Amino acid sequence: MDIYRIVGIAMEVHGELGRGMAEPIYQEAFAIECKLQGIPIAREKELNMYYKGELMQKKYFADFYYNGIVIELKAVNEICPEHRSQLFNYLRITNQQRGILFNFGEESLHTERYLYVEACDDFVLINQDNYRDYITP
Repeated sequence: MDIYRIVGIAMEVHGELGRGMAEPIYQEAFAIECKLQGIPIAREKELNMYYKGELMQKKYFADFYYNGIVIELKAVNEICPEHRSQLFNYLRITNQQRGILFNFGEESLHTERYLYVEACDDFVLINQDNYRDYITP
């Protein structure tokens, strides 16, 4: 349910602001909307990074973090492979399993939900056809 709440907040922000704003505008509006809806989301959340199981001194700061979900916001014409790679690398190196990539720069809000499967070191795009395969009963 957490992911649905987060997506709903992003939809509300996009519906209110539309497209064409700078990324920091969407970030601030997203934070405000989370507060208005009573969701204790962390902005610029510091996440530990690991190398071969060793904690690194370098930290990664997620745009947003909520209940195990790394949330990245973009405001570009379209999501490109580099944006996905950025999210994937953040998930992998911080040992997080769930991530959402939002793009507020398109006419309609673009949302991609990913799951990091550590066992095979791969990322799965979660959609309406496969999400049940990844839900634990």
